[in-house]
Amino acid sequence: MEAILNAEQEELLKRTRDVLGQLRDVLGDTSALPEDRAALAESIRQLDELFLLVLAGEFNSGKSSFINALLGQPLLEEGVTPTTSQIYLLKYGDKAEQKPVEKGVWVQTAPVDLLRKISIVDTPGTNAILREHEALTAEFIPRSDLVLFITSADRPFTESERNFLTQIRDWGKKIVLVVNKVDILNDEADKEKVVGFVRDSARNLVGEISAVYAVSAKQAQKAKMGQPQLWPASGFEPLEQFIVDTLDDDGRFRLKLLNPLGVGHKLVKKQLDSREADLDSLRDDGQLLDDIERQMTYYDEDMQRNFKARLSEIDNLLYDMEKRGNEFFDETMRLGRIPDLLRSKRIERAFEQEVVNDTPQLIEKRVGELVDWMVEQDLRQWTAVADHMAKRKEDQRHRIVGEAGPREGTLAYDRQRLVDSIGAATHRAVESYDRQHEAEQMADSARQAVVNTGLAGVGVGLGVAIAIAAHVVWVDVTGVLAGVAAAAIGLLILPARRRKAKAELEAKLADLRQKLMSSLTDQFDREMRRGTQRIEDTVAPFARFVRAEQDKIGSQRDQLVELEAHIVGLRAQLRAGEQG
Repeated sequence: MEAILNAEQEELLKRTRDVLGQLRDVLGDTSALPEDRAALAESIRQLDELFLLVLAGEFNSGKSSFINALLGQPLLEEGVTPTTSQIYLLKYGDKAEQKPVEKGVWVQTAPVDLLRKISIVDTPGTNAILREHEALTAEFIPRSDLVLFITSADRPFTESERNFLTQIRDWGKKIVLVVNKVDILNDEADKEKVVGFVRDSARNLVGEISAVYAVSAKQAQKAKMGQPQLWPASGFEPLEQFIVDTLDDDGRFRLKLLNPLGVGHKLVKKQLDSREADLDSLRDDGQLLDDIERQMTYYDEDMQRNFKARLSEIDNLLYDMEKRGNEFFDETMRLGRIPDLLRSKRIERAFEQEVVNDTPQLIEKRVGELVDWMVEQDLRQWTAVADHMAKRKEDQRHRIVGEAGPREGTLAYDRQRLVDSIGAATHRAVESYDRQHEAEQMADSARQAVVNTGLAGVGVGLGVAIAIAAHVVWVDVTGVLAGVAAAAIGLLILPARRRKAKAELEAKLADLRQKLMSSLTDQFDREMRRGTQRIEDTVAPFARFVRAEQDKIGSQRDQLVELEAHIVGLRAQLRAGEQG
């Protein structure tokens, strides 16, 4: 800034630079749009440039004639069609000349004292025929320090002006409304009516308006160029005095700082809304992960409960076999059956038919059903996770409907890519899930577990293992029977041998039951851990992403809240000085 600043102004300028610099750094870590970052950078740069006064309004509202009247020279072309086809930046110069400096922008210099302290921008109309003109105007607004918004008395406050004024408001600009061409109105009452309409409409639309002036730029220009009698009727003097009073050294300084602070405040609020929306989305993601975790917990509890029930069925088969064995010994090992006891082969066959019976086959069947059940539940759990992820993806799609889609590097893009990846993984897991193959693998593992207990050898099935165990029991029982035959003392020896046979059967079956239940339980636990781990491994990248983003975005939100407080405080201090 060219003016020499006092200590208070130096401090305000330093604080403004600091807070906007911090905001620039924060925006660099967020998903802020490139044009928003550019607007902030441009506003910071403008702190070191001349005060910028921007004129906006529809074409044919008289912006060019207003500038000519303000400067007292016919510098800009006037007409009833969109004569301003570019943005004109008016600066002080030793002579009047025009030259293009960038796309759509021309510099107009003139030896006018007012331009020593300020630069003036004449923009294309808000309803310009060429739409790029309006875009250029919209891009120039964030750089302005004060906006004179000009509307015409014959078409006050049109729809395009309303829309454009809203954009100016969003950038936090100080706005002065000028109703031009009041000379076409019949009397003072009509003028007051139009001014009242414009004032009320503007306040309803954008809130605070610095001032509303009714002027005739045409009469003011004529008055300055040789017809002074038109000056009072032009209404230009109060407006010029306002501009002079507002744009004194201190006023320009305060407005100069309010401009970038307004831009910064808009961007802070925009990013805060974006951060809150992101945090809401991440909270939903966290809820999804919690749902999956709870579902896994319930799944484990249900599986444990159902497994115990299915294991009890297998256990009961062995208890039933033991019960039949006891009944067999009671029936067989008595005095009347001594001749039969001496025929071991016959008794062995009877034992196999009456006691062992189809127990091995039933156990084999129950274990097979257990394996099939575990495979089916594992598949269902994968399907449930896939459904959860698909629903979450659909919820996100509804939130961005009507948009072009998330940009690369944004939270929405990263999370969508990750959800798509997890969804694809679960989809592949479900689609490629081979029940038969999984069941065979699990059954092989169960058989191997039985082998490891020593119940049977490699390659022997569960049913055969049970049959072998039962045969071992019978071998022990035949030894008992042989002792009975050798002693030939039925009354005393037989009851003791019967008790011993029952005890032997109970012990052998208890050992078989313990080993079988233990091996199946161990195998079940391994399969549960394997299935759970696969799902957790699939979801883990998303869970890490959600936690990391919550920490990062939460920190950004806290920084933005703090910056907003600093910006609001600075703006309030500057406005208080302005009013004082």
